[in-house]
Amino acid sequence: MRSWRGLMWLVALIAFLPGCQREAAAPAAPDLDAAAYVRGEHVWRLERERALLADDGWTTLAGLHWLELRAHHLGNGDRVGLDLGIGPPRLGLVQQDAQGVTFTPEPGVAVTLDGNPLRGRVRMHSDRTPGPTVLGFDDGRGRLSLIERGDRRALRVRHLDAPARLRFAGLRFWPAAPTWRLPARFIAHPEARALEIVDIQGHLQMMANPGRLAFEREGRTWELEAVDAGDGHLMLMFADGTSGHGSYGAGRYLDLPTPGPDGDLVLDFNRAYNPPCAYSRHATCPLPPLDNRLGLAIDAGEQAYPGVAL
Repeated sequence: MRSWRGLMWLVALIAFLPGCQREAAAPAAPDLDAAAYVRGEHVWRLERERALLADDGWTTLAGLHWLELRAHHLGNGDRVGLDLGIGPPRLGLVQQDAQGVTFTPEPGVAVTLDGNPLRGRVRMHSDRTPGPTVLGFDDGRGRLSLIERGDRRALRVRHLDAPARLRFAGLRFWPAAPTWRLPARFIAHPEARALEIVDIQGHLQMMANPGRLAFEREGRTWELEAVDAGDGHLMLMFADGTSGHGSYGAGRYLDLPTPGPDGDLVLDFNRAYNPPCAYSRHATCPLPPLDNRLGLAIDAGEQAYPGVAL
């Protein structure tokens, strides 16, 4: 089924290329081989879907449980404090205090710590640390970890049988348009600064903001603030005239390499993609800052998810 869908994507991409000439006012970035570009976009889109459905993909999110009390019994059912909705009836006890969070497995229930059998109580390290704790259950099909957002803590549950994965509805894209592959200029901020970013759960976080990207479209200059995504990459979080009108209403993301000394790079909006919250209601997606809400319809890249976030 997936191979058939990939073939249809490729046919749609090839059929679209002759129509790209109508946007002469917005030429594509130079040195572009159209046929090679179509093939590259086809491969990227297949890989995008594969990554979402992978064993560590975003569709495996099965729960997000905020820790409100000093102690919570975890399990699957109505006889526990926190119903994970998946896994064994009783999984263990999670406790929190000023020093952090600990987990104690239920006697007789197989739980692993970073792949090794867990025999007793363990302190959980959150996603704010270099080595976050990962607890496995259901013979490795389920994973439990600790995340922190603002001053709150939550347990994130992943499972290979998560509803978002089992009922994945596929991806939709606008036909690849080389005219949405635009030359851009990185303008570094003179001093280190951070952006206040609100996530879809309502939490505020600060994200490093090394500079902004400027590009030309429809006879004017547009700018987008970039955040440091780590590993030598930048990320743009943006909303545009298609948000809620063809693309995901909360906005989309675009990944970029850190530019060289001259600041020149290419913004390929055909690679714009949806945040995880488009597929799962258990994600904590950062939302575009106000400066990145454009009065420009970017009808390129990933469209709104045809399914329901589960």
